Amino acid sequence: MSFVFTLEKKSGNARAGQIDCSHGSIKTPIFMPVGTYGSVKATAPSDLEALGAQIVLANTFHLHERPGEEAIAELGGLHKFMNWQRPILTDSGGFQVFSLSSLAKIDENGVEFRSPLNGAKRFFNPEVVMGIQKKLGVDIAMVFDQCPPGDSDRQTVIKAMERTTRWAERCRDFKMQDHQAVFGIVQGGVYKDLRLRHLEEIEALGFEGTAIGGLSVGEPIPKMYEVLKHIGPRMAQDKPHYLMGVGKPIDIVTAIGHGIDMFDCVMPTRNARNGHLFTDDGPLIISNARHTLSDRPIMETCSCRTCAGGFSRAYLRHLYKARELLYHRLASIHNLHYYLNLVSRARAAVMASDYQEFADNFIARYRAGDRKTN
Repeated sequence: MSFVFTLEKKSGNARAGQIDCSHGSIKTPIFMPVGTYGSVKATAPSDLEALGAQIVLANTFHLHERPGEEAIAELGGLHKFMNWQRPILTDSGGFQVFSLSSLAKIDENGVEFRSPLNGAKRFFNPEVVMGIQKKLGVDIAMVFDQCPPGDSDRQTVIKAMERTTRWAERCRDFKMQDHQAVFGIVQGGVYKDLRLRHLEEIEALGFEGTAIGGLSVGEPIPKMYEVLKHIGPRMAQDKPHYLMGVGKPIDIVTAIGHGIDMFDCVMPTRNARNGHLFTDDGPLIISNARHTLSDRPIMETCSCRTCAGGFSRAYLRHLYKARELLYHRLASIHNLHYYLNLVSRARAAVMASDYQEFADNFIARYRAGDRKTN
């Protein structure tokens, strides 16, 4: 196993560390750009490298649907296929069990559902999912889990949690490639006692890392923070902690303060396409008329290729309104840079032993700006 996590420093419960795996090293805390189909939308691998992305996320379910893991394996694996030689993590498809619940039938053996592409029958279970990830050749594979909706009652959450444990055992027993690490996933909804119980069950299975799933799926944000505050500091200190699918800048800064190391979210690229650009003073809405004649960059202190490269708010607004494809690239580069730079700043604050001050100042400024119309 070529996977090692080293905890370098703590500031309160916030952590700075390093993951070493077969395709390189990852400084934590880290944000993983989402490349669902093996592509981070509107950006090339060279863009991501220039942005300092250390790891990207791809999706097992969608790559299985097209082009298929067999084709990717024949072409040399996912790294070669997408021309990305740094680490890759793949989600297991468990979230699609949640998001495609109207098309799915779940039992103890696995999930049968209809393909959203062509309606064909599909079947996922722990062995199928791990087999797909094995063929993709990724560095970090996620176990197959059942994610209940955020408003689920306690008994529904317990049932999903217990099934996730049994599925995790089957995933653990599946033989992966020697270089591949596997992360377990903790469920339990918004019930803090269930989260702690499930954390103990999943960590006892001996995975290389632990993920928190089933948050940001409809529960109130304060409830998510309560869960993170309760179980984040109790997670194994010698393993990386991954919060799946989260989230907004304030969410990430808050979660780091509770001991989370890894994040992914489609928000940087999705919001970019929808005209929402991130700044320390809250989101900037590029379609607003106030930017029509503005020669300012999105954010004065930003060193991304868009801001430092001389692209003004006025020009970006023009591209957005004209539906020019260049807008998507320039906006996505800025938003991804913003997220990657944010976790880098958080890491620096941990190393300087003043994370709480950094977090308090960041959140106060961001909230003040978010209340305005940018």
